[in-house]
Amino acid sequence: MAAAKKRTRSGIEDVRDRKAKVIKDSGEKRHIAALILARGGSKGIPLKNIKMLAGVPLIGWVLRAAVDSKQFDSVWVSTDHDDIEKVAKAWGAQVHRRSPEVSKDSSSSLDTIQEFVRLNPEVDVICHIQATSPCLHPFHLKEALEMITKQGFTSVFSVVRRHHFRWQEVKKGGRVATQPLNLDPSNRPRRQDWDGELCENGSFYFSTRALIEEGVLQGGKWAYYEMLPEYSVDIDVDIDWPVAEQRVLRFGYFGLDKPEVVRLLLCKVSGCLTDGRVLISVSGEEMVSVNTRDTMGIRMMQREGVEVILISSGEDPVTKALADKLSQRTGCEVRQLSKDIQSEVKAMMDDKDLDWKEVAYMGNDAPDVDCLNLAGLSAVPRDAPVVAINAAKYSCHSAAGLGAVREFSEHILLLKKKAKFQMEQDHAS
Repeated sequence: MAAAKKRTRSGIEDVRDRKAKVIKDSGEKRHIAALILARGGSKGIPLKNIKMLAGVPLIGWVLRAAVDSKQFDSVWVSTDHDDIEKVAKAWGAQVHRRSPEVSKDSSSSLDTIQEFVRLNPEVDVICHIQATSPCLHPFHLKEALEMITKQGFTSVFSVVRRHHFRWQEVKKGGRVATQPLNLDPSNRPRRQDWDGELCENGSFYFSTRALIEEGVLQGGKWAYYEMLPEYSVDIDVDIDWPVAEQRVLRFGYFGLDKPEVVRLLLCKVSGCLTDGRVLISVSGEEMVSVNTRDTMGIRMMQREGVEVILISSGEDPVTKALADKLSQRTGCEVRQLSKDIQSEVKAMMDDKDLDWKEVAYMGNDAPDVDCLNLAGLSAVPRDAPVVAINAAKYSCHSAAGLGAVREFSEHILLLKKKAKFQMEQDHAS
Protein backbone atom coordinates (compact mmCIF):
# COMPACT_ATOMS: atom_id res chain seq x y z
CA MET A 1 0.00 0.00 0.00
CA ALA A 2 1.27 3.46 -0.97
CA ALA A 3 0.33 5.00 2.38
CA ALA A 4 2.76 2.90 4.39
CA LYS A 5 6.11 1.16 3.98
CA LYS A 6 7.28 -1.94 5.78
CA ARG A 7 10.73 -3.28 6.52
CA THR A 8 11.74 -6.01 8.90
CA ARG A 9 14.75 -6.96 10.98
CA SER A 10 14.91 -10.37 12.59
CA GLY A 11 16.30 -11.20 15.96
CA ILE A 12 17.74 -14.57 16.94
CA GLU A 13 15.23 -17.34 16.40
CA ASP A 14 14.85 -19.26 19.63
CA VAL A 15 12.40 -21.64 21.23
CA ARG A 16 9.70 -18.95 21.28
CA ASP A 17 9.99 -18.46 17.53
CA ARG A 18 9.74 -22.18 16.80
CA LYS A 19 6.71 -22.44 19.07
CA ALA A 20 5.05 -19.52 17.27
CA LYS A 21 5.81 -21.14 13.92
CA VAL A 22 4.24 -24.42 15.02
CA ILE A 23 1.06 -22.59 16.07
CA LYS A 24 0.97 -20.66 12.80
CA ASP A 25 1.55 -23.72 10.64
CA SER A 26 -1.02 -25.79 12.51
CA GLY A 27 -3.71 -23.24 11.71
CA GLU A 28 -4.69 -22.93 15.35
CA LYS A 29 -6.76 -19.81 15.96
CA ARG A 30 -5.11 -17.40 18.33
CA HIS A 31 -7.01 -14.82 20.37
CA ILE A 32 -5.69 -11.41 19.38
CA ALA A 33 -6.53 -8.50 21.68
CA ALA A 34 -6.03 -4.76 21.37
CA LEU A 35 -5.19 -3.03 24.65
CA ILE A 36 -5.10 0.73 25.26
CA LEU A 37 -3.70 1.93 28.57
CA ALA A 38 -5.49 5.01 29.92
CA ARG A 39 -4.70 5.92 33.50
CA GLY A 40 -6.70 8.77 35.02
CA GLY A 41 -3.78 10.49 36.72
CA SER A 42 -2.08 12.27 33.82
CA LYS A 43 0.40 14.78 35.24
CA GLY A 44 0.57 17.07 32.19
CA ILE A 45 -3.10 17.43 31.13
CA PRO A 46 -5.79 16.24 33.59
CA LEU A 47 -7.78 13.34 32.09
CA LYS A 48 -5.89 13.86 28.84
CA ASN A 49 -7.03 10.51 27.46
CA ILE A 50 -10.63 11.69 27.20
CA LYS A 51 -9.95 15.36 26.43
CA MET A 52 -11.71 16.37 23.22
CA LEU A 53 -9.45 16.45 20.16
CA ALA A 54 -11.15 17.66 16.97
CA GLY A 55 -14.52 16.82 18.48
CA VAL A 56 -13.61 13.28 19.60
CA PRO A 57 -12.22 12.06 22.95
CA LEU A 58 -8.50 11.43 22.46
CA ILE A 59 -8.88 7.74 23.19
CA GLY A 60 -11.79 7.56 20.73
CA TRP A 61 -9.49 8.01 17.74
CA VAL A 62 -7.48 4.83 18.40
CA LEU A 63 -10.52 2.87 19.58
CA ARG A 64 -12.32 3.65 16.33
CA ALA A 65 -9.31 2.48 14.32
CA ALA A 66 -8.97 -0.72 16.37
CA VAL A 67 -12.67 -1.64 16.21
CA ASP A 68 -13.03 -0.80 12.51
CA SER A 69 -9.91 -2.80 11.58
CA LYS A 70 -11.86 -5.99 12.39
CA GLN A 71 -8.54 -7.65 13.24
CA PHE A 72 -9.10 -8.18 16.96
CA ASP A 73 -11.09 -10.76 18.88
CA SER A 74 -11.43 -8.21 21.68
CA VAL A 75 -10.62 -4.53 22.20
CA TRP A 76 -9.83 -3.37 25.73
CA VAL A 77 -9.08 -0.21 27.67
CA SER A 78 -7.15 -0.57 30.92
CA THR A 79 -8.00 2.23 33.33
CA ASP A 80 -8.48 3.17 36.96
CA HIS A 81 -10.95 6.00 36.32
CA ASP A 82 -14.75 5.90 36.08
CA ASP A 83 -15.05 8.64 33.44
CA ILE A 84 -12.51 6.95 31.17
CA GLU A 85 -14.38 3.67 31.60
CA LYS A 86 -17.63 5.29 30.43
CA VAL A 87 -15.99 6.78 27.34
CA ALA A 88 -14.23 3.50 26.52
CA LYS A 89 -17.47 1.54 26.61
CA ALA A 90 -19.22 4.19 24.51
CA TRP A 91 -16.56 3.67 21.82
CA GLY A 92 -16.94 -0.11 21.77
CA ALA A 93 -14.24 -1.32 24.17
CA GLN A 94 -14.28 -3.72 27.07
CA VAL A 95 -12.73 -2.40 30.27
CA HIS A 96 -9.96 -3.84 32.42
CA ARG A 97 -10.08 -2.11 35.80
CA ARG A 98 -6.44 -2.10 36.74
CA SER A 99 -5.40 -2.67 40.32
CA PRO A 100 -3.89 0.06 42.53
CA GLU A 101 -0.55 -1.77 42.32
CA VAL A 102 -0.22 -0.93 38.60
CA SER A 103 -1.88 2.51 38.78
CA LYS A 104 0.96 4.34 40.48
CA ASP A 105 3.09 7.07 38.89
CA SER A 106 5.98 4.62 39.04
CA SER A 107 4.09 1.78 37.31
CA SER A 108 5.30 0.88 33.83
CA SER A 109 3.19 -0.01 30.81
CA LEU A 110 4.63 -3.53 30.97
CA ASP A 111 3.41 -3.93 34.58
CA THR A 112 -0.16 -3.18 33.51
CA ILE A 113 0.00 -5.35 30.40
CA GLN A 114 1.31 -8.27 32.45
CA GLU A 115 -1.59 -7.88 34.88
CA PHE A 116 -4.02 -7.86 31.95
CA VAL A 117 -2.44 -11.03 30.55
CA ARG A 118 -2.69 -12.82 33.90
CA LEU A 119 -6.40 -11.97 34.17
CA ASN A 120 -7.19 -12.93 30.57
CA PRO A 121 -5.62 -16.35 29.93
CA GLU A 122 -7.43 -16.75 26.58
CA VAL A 123 -5.38 -13.94 24.98
CA ASP A 124 -2.44 -15.10 22.83
CA VAL A 125 -1.31 -11.92 21.06
CA ILE A 126 -1.59 -8.40 22.47
CA CYS A 127 -1.47 -5.15 20.52
CA HIS A 128 -0.62 -2.36 22.92
CA ILE A 129 -1.96 0.81 21.27
CA GLN A 130 -1.01 4.21 22.63
CA ALA A 131 -3.99 6.51 23.24
CA THR A 132 -1.80 9.47 22.27
CA SER A 133 -1.54 8.42 18.59
CA PRO A 134 -4.77 9.79 17.05
CA CYS A 135 -3.70 9.44 13.40
CA LEU A 136 -3.62 5.64 13.57
CA HIS A 137 -5.63 3.97 10.78
CA PRO A 138 -7.08 0.44 10.52
CA PHE A 139 -4.75 -0.47 7.64
CA HIS A 140 -1.71 0.16 9.87
CA LEU A 141 -2.95 -2.44 12.36
CA LYS A 142 -3.99 -4.92 9.67
CA GLU A 143 -0.65 -4.83 7.87
CA ALA A 144 1.40 -5.01 11.07
CA LEU A 145 -0.65 -7.93 12.42
CA GLU A 146 -0.15 -9.87 9.20
CA MET A 147 3.57 -9.78 9.93
CA ILE A 148 2.80 -11.93 12.98
CA THR A 149 0.01 -14.12 11.62
CA LYS A 150 1.47 -14.70 8.14
CA GLN A 151 5.21 -14.08 8.46
CA GLY A 152 5.80 -15.62 11.87
CA PHE A 153 7.24 -12.67 13.78
CA THR A 154 6.74 -12.64 17.56
CA SER A 155 6.83 -8.88 18.04
CA VAL A 156 6.14 -5.97 15.67
CA PHE A 157 6.33 -2.30 16.60
CA SER A 158 5.72 0.95 14.74
CA VAL A 159 8.46 3.35 13.69
CA VAL A 160 8.79 6.57 11.71
CA ARG A 161 11.72 7.77 9.59
CA ARG A 162 13.41 10.90 10.96
CA HIS A 163 16.09 13.07 9.37
CA HIS A 164 17.60 14.62 12.49
CA PHE A 165 21.31 15.13 13.04
CA ARG A 166 22.11 14.14 16.62
CA TRP A 167 24.89 15.43 18.88
CA GLN A 168 26.25 14.16 22.18
CA GLU A 169 24.82 15.98 25.19
CA VAL A 170 27.21 17.96 27.36
CA LYS A 171 26.08 18.73 30.88
CA LYS A 172 26.02 22.38 31.92
CA GLY A 173 29.45 23.42 33.07
CA GLY A 174 31.11 20.45 31.41
CA ARG A 175 34.45 20.95 29.70
CA VAL A 176 34.15 18.11 27.20
CA ALA A 177 33.33 19.19 23.66
CA THR A 178 30.20 17.75 22.11
CA GLN A 179 30.59 15.12 19.39
CA PRO A 180 28.39 14.27 16.39
CA LEU A 181 26.53 10.99 16.82
CA ASN A 182 25.21 10.25 13.36
CA LEU A 183 26.95 12.52 10.88
CA ASP A 184 30.30 13.72 9.60
CA PRO A 185 30.19 17.55 9.87
CA SER A 186 32.81 17.89 7.14
CA ASN A 187 30.59 15.96 4.77
CA ARG A 188 27.03 16.83 5.72
CA PRO A 189 24.61 14.88 3.52
CA ARG A 190 21.66 16.51 1.81
CA ARG A 191 18.30 15.27 3.04
CA GLN A 192 17.56 13.57 -0.29
CA ASP A 193 20.90 11.74 -0.10
CA TRP A 194 20.33 10.36 3.40
CA ASP A 195 17.81 7.66 4.31
CA GLY A 196 17.51 9.03 7.83
CA GLU A 197 16.98 6.88 10.93
CA LEU A 198 14.10 4.76 12.15
CA CYS A 199 12.66 5.85 15.50
CA GLU A 200 9.86 4.30 17.49
CA ASN A 201 6.79 6.51 17.22
CA GLY A 202 4.97 4.74 20.06
CA SER A 203 1.80 4.14 18.06
CA PHE A 204 1.55 0.39 18.73
CA TYR A 205 3.44 -2.72 19.87
CA PHE A 206 2.34 -6.24 18.94
CA SER A 207 3.71 -8.95 21.24
CA THR A 208 3.02 -12.60 21.92
CA ARG A 209 1.85 -13.69 25.32
CA ALA A 210 5.07 -15.61 25.88
CA LEU A 211 7.19 -12.47 25.47
CA ILE A 212 5.07 -10.45 27.89
CA GLU A 213 5.16 -13.21 30.49
CA GLU A 214 8.97 -13.13 30.22
CA GLY A 215 8.97 -9.39 30.89
CA VAL A 216 9.55 -7.83 27.44
CA LEU A 217 7.43 -6.23 24.74
CA GLN A 218 10.04 -6.66 22.01
CA GLY A 219 12.02 -9.81 21.50
CA GLY A 220 12.37 -13.14 19.76
CA LYS A 221 11.91 -12.76 16.03
CA TRP A 222 11.08 -9.08 15.88
CA ALA A 223 10.24 -6.62 13.14
CA TYR A 224 9.31 -3.01 12.69
CA TYR A 225 6.44 -1.50 10.75
CA GLU A 226 7.22 1.87 9.22
CA MET A 227 4.51 4.56 9.29
CA LEU A 228 4.71 7.74 7.25
CA PRO A 229 5.42 10.94 9.24
CA GLU A 230 1.95 12.41 8.68
CA TYR A 231 0.43 9.53 10.66
CA SER A 232 2.94 9.81 13.50
CA VAL A 233 1.29 12.45 15.65
CA ASP A 234 2.09 11.94 19.33
CA ILE A 235 0.11 14.09 21.75
CA ASP A 236 2.80 13.63 24.38
CA VAL A 237 5.11 15.51 22.02
CA ASP A 238 2.66 17.82 20.27
CA ILE A 239 1.86 19.85 23.37
CA ASP A 240 0.07 22.54 21.34
CA TRP A 241 -3.40 20.99 21.20
CA PRO A 242 -4.76 23.19 18.34
CA VAL A 243 -1.79 22.22 16.16
CA ALA A 244 -2.45 18.56 16.89
CA GLU A 245 -6.13 19.06 16.01
CA GLN A 246 -5.23 20.40 12.58
CA ARG A 247 -3.01 17.38 11.92
CA VAL A 248 -5.77 15.02 13.00
CA LEU A 249 -8.39 16.75 10.86
CA ARG A 250 -6.14 16.26 7.86
CA PHE A 251 -4.66 12.81 8.50
CA GLY A 252 -6.90 11.17 11.13
CA TYR A 253 -9.26 8.23 10.57
CA PHE A 254 -12.92 9.24 10.63
CA GLY A 255 -14.63 5.86 10.41
CA LEU A 256 -16.14 3.47 7.92
CA ASP A 257 -18.99 5.77 6.93
CA LYS A 258 -18.14 7.94 3.95
CA PRO A 259 -18.82 11.62 4.69
CA GLU A 260 -19.19 12.47 1.01
CA VAL A 261 -22.56 10.65 0.92
CA VAL A 262 -24.29 12.83 3.57
CA ARG A 263 -27.47 14.12 1.99
CA LEU A 264 -29.54 15.19 4.97
CA LEU A 265 -28.76 17.15 8.14
CA LEU A 266 -31.30 16.94 10.96
CA CYS A 267 -30.79 19.59 13.63
CA LYS A 268 -32.68 20.07 16.88
CA VAL A 269 -34.01 23.59 17.34
CA SER A 270 -33.91 23.85 21.12
CA GLY A 271 -30.44 23.26 22.55
CA CYS A 272 -28.65 23.22 19.18
CA LEU A 273 -29.78 26.02 16.89
CA THR A 274 -30.90 28.00 19.95
CA ASP A 275 -29.50 28.04 23.47
CA GLY A 276 -32.65 26.34 24.79
CA ARG A 277 -34.23 29.45 26.29
CA VAL A 278 -37.70 30.59 25.23
CA LEU A 279 -38.42 34.27 25.87
CA ILE A 280 -42.05 35.29 26.39
CA SER A 281 -43.17 38.83 25.65
CA VAL A 282 -45.76 40.75 27.68
CA SER A 283 -48.33 39.84 25.03
CA GLY A 284 -47.49 36.14 25.40
CA GLU A 285 -45.51 35.83 22.17
CA GLU A 286 -42.65 33.27 22.30
CA MET A 287 -39.24 34.33 21.05
CA VAL A 288 -35.87 32.62 20.59
CA SER A 289 -32.42 33.88 19.66
CA VAL A 290 -30.73 32.51 16.53
CA ASN A 291 -27.06 33.21 15.81
CA THR A 292 -26.26 34.47 12.30
CA ARG A 293 -23.19 32.20 12.23
CA ASP A 294 -25.49 29.21 12.56
CA THR A 295 -27.84 30.32 9.81
CA MET A 296 -24.82 30.86 7.56
CA GLY A 297 -23.66 27.32 8.36
CA ILE A 298 -27.06 26.00 7.29
CA ARG A 299 -26.86 27.90 4.01
CA MET A 300 -23.35 26.53 3.42
CA MET A 301 -24.77 23.01 3.67
CA GLN A 302 -27.64 23.83 1.35
CA ARG A 303 -25.27 25.23 -1.28
CA GLU A 304 -23.42 21.90 -1.20
CA GLY A 305 -26.64 20.02 -1.94
CA VAL A 306 -27.33 18.85 1.61
CA GLU A 307 -30.94 19.18 2.74
CA VAL A 308 -31.32 20.64 6.23
CA ILE A 309 -34.42 19.99 8.36
CA LEU A 310 -34.91 21.57 11.77
CA ILE A 311 -36.70 19.33 14.26
CA SER A 312 -38.32 19.71 17.65
CA SER A 313 -39.73 16.98 19.85
CA GLY A 314 -42.82 16.70 22.01
CA GLU A 315 -40.68 17.54 25.03
CA ASP A 316 -39.56 20.90 23.58
CA PRO A 317 -42.29 21.89 21.10
CA VAL A 318 -42.05 24.93 18.85
CA THR A 319 -45.21 26.92 18.16
CA LYS A 320 -46.41 27.14 14.56
CA ALA A 321 -45.79 30.88 14.46
CA LEU A 322 -42.23 30.40 15.71
CA ALA A 323 -41.67 27.48 13.31
CA ASP A 324 -42.79 29.64 10.39
CA LYS A 325 -40.39 32.40 11.37
CA LEU A 326 -37.49 29.93 11.74
CA SER A 327 -38.30 28.41 8.37
CA GLN A 328 -38.33 31.85 6.76
CA ARG A 329 -35.09 32.82 8.47
CA THR A 330 -33.14 29.65 7.63
CA GLY A 331 -34.80 28.40 4.46
CA CYS A 332 -35.40 25.05 6.19
CA GLU A 333 -38.43 22.95 6.84
CA VAL A 334 -39.27 22.76 10.56
CA ARG A 335 -40.79 19.47 11.70
CA GLN A 336 -42.48 18.67 14.99
CA LEU A 337 -41.69 15.11 16.14
CA SER A 338 -43.19 13.03 18.92
CA LYS A 339 -41.25 11.68 21.89
CA ASP A 340 -40.19 8.64 19.81
CA ILE A 341 -37.65 10.59 17.78
CA GLN A 342 -35.84 7.59 16.28
CA SER A 343 -39.00 6.05 14.79
CA GLU A 344 -40.09 9.30 13.19
CA VAL A 345 -36.62 10.03 11.85
CA LYS A 346 -36.52 6.52 10.35
CA ALA A 347 -39.91 7.12 8.69
CA MET A 348 -38.58 10.40 7.31
CA MET A 349 -35.52 8.59 5.94
CA ASP A 350 -37.70 5.92 4.32
CA ASP A 351 -39.74 8.61 2.58
CA LYS A 352 -36.54 10.08 1.17
CA ASP A 353 -34.99 6.65 0.45
CA LEU A 354 -31.99 7.34 2.72
CA ASP A 355 -29.80 5.13 4.89
CA TRP A 356 -28.40 6.18 8.27
CA LYS A 357 -24.96 6.64 6.70
CA GLU A 358 -26.43 9.40 4.51
CA VAL A 359 -27.77 11.31 7.53
CA ALA A 360 -26.01 13.78 9.81
CA TYR A 361 -27.76 14.40 13.12
CA MET A 362 -27.26 17.15 15.68
CA GLY A 363 -28.91 16.63 19.06
CA ASN A 364 -28.36 17.71 22.62
CA ASP A 365 -29.80 15.30 25.20
CA ALA A 366 -30.81 11.77 26.19
CA PRO A 367 -33.77 11.48 23.72
CA ASP A 368 -31.29 12.00 20.87
CA VAL A 369 -28.87 9.24 21.87
CA ASP A 370 -30.21 6.56 19.50
CA CYS A 371 -30.09 8.89 16.50
CA LEU A 372 -26.64 10.17 17.50
CA ASN A 373 -25.38 6.58 17.57
CA LEU A 374 -27.01 5.53 14.28
CA ALA A 375 -26.31 8.53 12.07
CA GLY A 376 -23.33 8.47 9.74
CA LEU A 377 -22.15 11.75 11.29
CA SER A 378 -23.48 13.20 14.54
CA ALA A 379 -22.67 16.05 16.88
CA VAL A 380 -23.65 17.80 20.08
CA PRO A 381 -22.95 21.34 21.35
CA ARG A 382 -20.25 21.88 23.94
CA ASP A 383 -22.77 22.26 26.76
CA ALA A 384 -24.66 19.01 26.06
CA PRO A 385 -24.92 16.47 28.92
CA VAL A 386 -22.44 13.62 29.12
CA VAL A 387 -24.96 11.00 27.92
CA ALA A 388 -25.28 12.84 24.60
CA ILE A 389 -21.56 13.64 24.29
CA ASN A 390 -20.68 9.96 24.66
CA ALA A 391 -23.09 9.01 21.86
CA ALA A 392 -21.98 11.67 19.38
CA LYS A 393 -19.19 11.26 16.86
CA TYR A 394 -18.24 14.93 17.17
CA SER A 395 -18.44 17.34 20.12
CA CYS A 396 -18.43 21.01 19.23
CA HIS A 397 -16.19 23.59 20.86
CA SER A 398 -19.10 26.03 20.57
CA ALA A 399 -22.13 26.05 22.83
CA ALA A 400 -25.75 25.78 21.72
CA GLY A 401 -26.99 28.93 20.02
CA LEU A 402 -23.44 30.30 19.80
CA GLY A 403 -22.10 28.80 16.60
CA ALA A 404 -22.36 25.04 17.23
CA VAL A 405 -24.45 24.45 14.09
CA ARG A 406 -21.94 26.43 12.00
CA GLU A 407 -19.07 24.43 13.49
CA PHE A 408 -20.73 21.08 12.74
CA SER A 409 -21.57 22.24 9.20
CA GLU A 410 -17.93 23.18 8.61
CA HIS A 411 -16.85 19.81 10.02
CA ILE A 412 -19.15 17.93 7.62
CA LEU A 413 -17.99 19.94 4.63
CA LEU A 414 -14.33 19.47 5.59
CA LEU A 415 -14.82 15.71 5.76
CA LYS A 416 -16.62 15.71 2.41
CA LYS A 417 -13.77 17.69 0.86
CA LYS A 418 -11.20 15.35 2.39
CA ALA A 419 -13.07 12.27 1.18
CA LYS A 420 -13.38 13.70 -2.33
CA PHE A 421 -9.65 14.42 -2.41
CA GLN A 422 -8.87 10.89 -1.22
CA MET A 423 -11.11 9.40 -3.92
CA GLU A 424 -9.30 11.46 -6.56
CA GLN A 425 -5.95 10.26 -5.21
CA ASP A 426 -7.11 6.66 -5.26
CA HIS A 427 -8.28 6.97 -8.86
CA ALA A 428 -5.01 8.64 -9.85
CA SER A 429 -2.98 5.82 -8.35
